[in-house]
Amino acid sequence: MKIKYTKILITLSIIIAVTFSFAFVKVASLPSVVKITNNKLELVNLSDKKLKSNFIYTVEAFSKNSSTSNQNINLNVKLFGLIPVKKVTLNLKPEVKVIPGGKPVGIKLLTEGIIVVGFSDVETKNGKKESPGVGAGIEIGDILLEANGEELVDINTLSNTISKSKGKIVKFKIKRKDSIISKSINPIESDESSQYKIGLWVRNSTSGVGTLTFYEENSGKFGALGHPINDVDTGKMLSIKEGSTYNAKIISVEKGEKGKPGELRGVFTEKDKVGSLNKNTFSGVYGISPEMWSDLQSKKAIPIARQSEVKEGPAKILACVDGTETKEYDIIIERLNSQTKPSPKSMIIKVIDNELLEKTGGIVQGMSGSPIIQDGKLVGAVTHVFVNKPNMGYGIYIEWMLNEVKLAS
Repeated sequence: MKIKYTKILITLSIIIAVTFSFAFVKVASLPSVVKITNNKLELVNLSDKKLKSNFIYTVEAFSKNSSTSNQNINLNVKLFGLIPVKKVTLNLKPEVKVIPGGKPVGIKLLTEGIIVVGFSDVETKNGKKESPGVGAGIEIGDILLEANGEELVDINTLSNTISKSKGKIVKFKIKRKDSIISKSINPIESDESSQYKIGLWVRNSTSGVGTLTFYEENSGKFGALGHPINDVDTGKMLSIKEGSTYNAKIISVEKGEKGKPGELRGVFTEKDKVGSLNKNTFSGVYGISPEMWSDLQSKKAIPIARQSEVKEGPAKILACVDGTETKEYDIIIERLNSQTKPSPKSMIIKVIDNELLEKTGGIVQGMSGSPIIQDGKLVGAVTHVFVNKPNMGYGIYIEWMLNEVKLAS
């Protein structure tokens, strides 16, 4: 009998220990600062539980402070009402409203300097093949800023400088990652063309079609894509010198399949310019449009949801997969990732809308930036597709995107 009671006590002890450990980890993992819209305090979550006292933990407010823009409530979280495990600051922010996009947008940008995307050999008069750029220590992804003290505003400027050198050393100012370095390259005369060359493949512009995420009426600020524009060859994020956005039209769809991402194919023309781009970041591209896009004029601004207000469950995305018409499609937010800094992989989403699945197979290239709407609030934007599951992908919290243009800091 004694042995039986001993086993029961051991079992109970294990259950209590596991419960205690689980509760401790759950509470301790709560962010130290939680931003939330001022009138949505009841939505603060501890994973799937409300941040309210229960038999495992208690929440006590110990101080409050206010400023003109927000109010802070400082909380103590205690296990079983006795053991302090966490101090949490609720940062109550004012409500922010923006117009959700969903429309296709043409993007064209010029980079800061000229990007090195590859190497080539130059065949000389004596039959020797070499790349002067490689010999000088140039690397893929280097950005050529100046040549012989002259700013490289485009590829023609680089070609003219090399041609004028007549084979003499050209001194380059180069940006490599976060450093500025100098390199000297000795151009050589090509036997094929009798022109001087340095054996580099370079690029200074790119263009494509994506999706507008939001537009803010008062400031004219907008954001799109939800992820950076990277160079197609080097994979590195492009540094914008100047850029433009255009009204675009979707003309065809390549349906996504397992192992083969699909694509929205769109077109735009120079006369359809509607805004300028000034930022390319890990959270998307941003700019100013003094006049609202014509097909947004009938839309109303809606509130945004901050990270702590987003929940797993049903939601919708706004997207255009044919012409210029934007429609709502059903999705499910399957998982949320708690984040303290911007990342395009804030949440995992799944397309369940039969019409969209039939047309595109799920998420395809060109849908990046499609707004994610939940309970009438803008909560995020589509960013990536799962290559082997085209009906699933990632989204970014809208808060990260609005922070880039100082609309929700």
